[in-house]
Amino acid sequence: MNGLRAALGVAIATVLISAWAQDGMPAGASAGAALNASGGSTAKTARQANRALKRKVYAALAKHKEIDAGNIGITAKSGAVTISGTVSDASQISTVIEVVKGVPGVTSVTSKLTVQRPFGQ
Repeated sequence: MNGLRAALGVAIATVLISAWAQDGMPAGASAGAALNASGGSTAKTARQANRALKRKVYAALAKHKEIDAGNIGITAKSGAVTISGTVSDASQISTVIEVVKGVPGVTSVTSKLTVQRPFGQ
């Protein structure tokens, strides 16, 4: 009787493994490998979304001719935008922050902007 149970258990395991392999997962592949494969695509998607948001922020700043955005750097991560660099006038800092806050997809803004001082002062 025990031999029959063991044979039945082996047969069921074989059927389950082959059915799992037919679903696109190779036989012997672990669940961890499946998670890593799907996690890679979500990380890539997140990077693409961050780059797209960064481009939108730069485009919004370019529309405002009063802002000298040549020395401004943008970092975007999941809607959180950090702006860094220098501007020529202190009033531009608040303008830049307001423009960035108005970009669709921006959830928060961190400013690390400073005023560029002329050489020799």
